[in-house]
Amino acid sequence: MKRSVLFFSAAVVFSMAFAPAAVNSIFSKGQKEIVKNAQVITENSQNQENTAENSQVLQNSGQSAEIENKEEFEEYITGVVAAEMPALYETEALKAQAVAARTYAIRNIQNGNTIDDMIKSGGQAYNSIDDMKQKWGDNFDTYYNKIKSAVEETKGEIMVYNGEPILAAFHAISSGKTETAENVWENDEPYLKSVESPMDTTAEDYTSQTVMTEEEVISKLQAKKPELSVAKGGFASQTQVIERSEAGYIQTIQIGNVVFTGREVREILGLRSSDFTITQKGDDVIFTTKGYGHGAGMSQYGANCLAQEGKNYKEILEYYYTDISFEKSY
Repeated sequence: MKRSVLFFSAAVVFSMAFAPAAVNSIFSKGQKEIVKNAQVITENSQNQENTAENSQVLQNSGQSAEIENKEEFEEYITGVVAAEMPALYETEALKAQAVAARTYAIRNIQNGNTIDDMIKSGGQAYNSIDDMKQKWGDNFDTYYNKIKSAVEETKGEIMVYNGEPILAAFHAISSGKTETAENVWENDEPYLKSVESPMDTTAEDYTSQTVMTEEEVISKLQAKKPELSVAKGGFASQTQVIERSEAGYIQTIQIGNVVFTGREVREILGLRSSDFTITQKGDDVIFTTKGYGHGAGMSQYGANCLAQEGKNYKEILEYYYTDISFEKSY
């Protein structure tokens, strides 16, 4: 861990050193779709940390998952992959997403949830056939068949640690290094360790800016912490990062007279990640974030980059989840 103060960086990385321009164009489109659709035990468009938090506190009962209708279950996984990862992504990345989605679902089923429960809770985003047709239009057949094939080729396969389905966390784009579970949710998962993911820095949306008025920022923070006191006209000068994780995500930050966690600030202000810096221009407070998501587990963008490099889905998953193994759930 290291102490640091806030500095502003407006640089946005658009180039992909390892890919031709045509591929970069596809990734750009795919990344826009991720921002719109990737919600995993990842993000929820209305509350970016909600599903991840609910997933983390879920305890595995150790019971065997009872899948009454395997075809219906695999169709559900197809709908999850369609919602969570751009269909433009490489097949091996889609397979990795399918295994992660299935693992998460099996873990939930072991805790007494049904497919309907999971769709309603939004723990993983889900697209029905009608949703897919509306989203993909004339490309429906091509994209559906591509995703369906990725799901079928991994049918029943899940990730386990010590014989139990893992908490298969994932996110859209890391800050360049994934985060440990302990730094996100305060309790450790031995398979959710920080790993280097430098390819994420090539994503078009790797950095992003959120601009709010100083009054709006203070009002939102005070709604959660009424004791907060910040002199008007100098919000940025009254903030200081106390601690960042080794992956770069803010752990604690002093704002005025109150100490927040980076996750608290991210949730309260709706920022894309807790790896951010703050500057101010007049009444505007500018938050510049790196990556998108809580940062734990598999980076979807990174997974696609690894697939581009020739890695298969198991190699991708083993890269992002430490010491896991694979089992057939049925």
